[in-house]
Amino acid sequence: MFPDLSYIFHYLFGTPPDGAASIIKTFGLFLTLAFLASAWILYLEFVRKEKQGLLHPRPIMINPADAVRPADILINALFGFFIGFKVLYAYHHMDEMKTDAVALLLSLKGNMAGGLIGALLFGLLKYRDYLKVKKQDSKPMEVLLYPHQQVPDITILAAVSGILGAKIFALFEGEQSWSSFVRDPVKAFLSGSGLAIYGGLIVAFITVFYYVKKKGIKPIQVMDAVAPALIIGYAVGRLGCQFSGDGDWGIVNLNPKPSWFIFPDSWWAYTYPHNILNEGVPIADCSYRHCMQLAQPVYPTPLWETFFSFVIFGILWFLRTRIRIAGILFFIYCFLNGVERFFIEKIRVNEKIHIGSLSLTQAEIIAILLMITGLVGSFLLWKRHKPSVAS
Repeated sequence: MFPDLSYIFHYLFGTPPDGAASIIKTFGLFLTLAFLASAWILYLEFVRKEKQGLLHPRPIMINPADAVRPADILINALFGFFIGFKVLYAYHHMDEMKTDAVALLLSLKGNMAGGLIGALLFGLLKYRDYLKVKKQDSKPMEVLLYPHQQVPDITILAAVSGILGAKIFALFEGEQSWSSFVRDPVKAFLSGSGLAIYGGLIVAFITVFYYVKKKGIKPIQVMDAVAPALIIGYAVGRLGCQFSGDGDWGIVNLNPKPSWFIFPDSWWAYTYPHNILNEGVPIADCSYRHCMQLAQPVYPTPLWETFFSFVIFGILWFLRTRIRIAGILFFIYCFLNGVERFFIEKIRVNEKIHIGSLSLTQAEIIAILLMITGLVGSFLLWKRHKPSVAS
């Protein structure tokens, strides 16, 4: 497995692991790729819907004089201070940076000289832009803003709100997560580990729904456009869990691989060598920073989820041009996603929530609600449009 980029380079090129490239963690890398993949699919769907006349541009006024304000210079200088403050410190404390880059970036540690240099440089760059704008004599003008041009804003908004939601939901996944939060709230909340994917999806959906509605973009069309984008991002993100060995694996699997399972043995049962958690037993003759593997093989559930997510993506991509009722594609996504997660939870390691005589994980409860939402939502939309379809 590849806890960070240096292990990927070691596998591909034979370079020593635990070098400077170890700053880039594999999970974070694939999380970034997941958002980029989702953004690309969303962009394609927005463009397609614009050509079909389902999404429309809106007029906005642009005033070149407002492009750069004095306050922007201060903000840019503060950003430059943070960059310089951290980068110069990280350069002189590379071992600390490689061990836990997130903890270092969120700490108060830094280099004051680097911060001042960064503030001066970034402030001057923005001030130069300010002088250029002041010399221009351009008048305010009206332009058309298309929905596909707002995909970067939607992606950033979804990323920030999604990670925040995933972290909040993770704190309530079980007693262990909550106990860790109570012991050290700041560390638990700001650490790079412990993300509940459904929490991220729910919070990001609510945030983006409000944003697009405020911007005059039809939410029902965005819901259909975002369905394949969400599942492709989920698939890529789960690869990050698999490759990094972040603990999001299944229960112990000592069963022999069945004859119908045509995939490699490691897809059936895996010990996650060099996992990012350093969990398990030592690997023989290993002197790297991550030299542990699980004592017993487990179901590689992140890999299975990636596979099924790509299958769901294929289904949604096929149906997206064939379903004429707006909104149904999104509810199909809800149902299929719920089915996939509900059954994969049966072989995943997760804390149970006790509701009377039932013992379910947080993800199972949300998966059930997603399946119900998908069925009810599809039925109501079909019933509402049935007369027009029949005619």
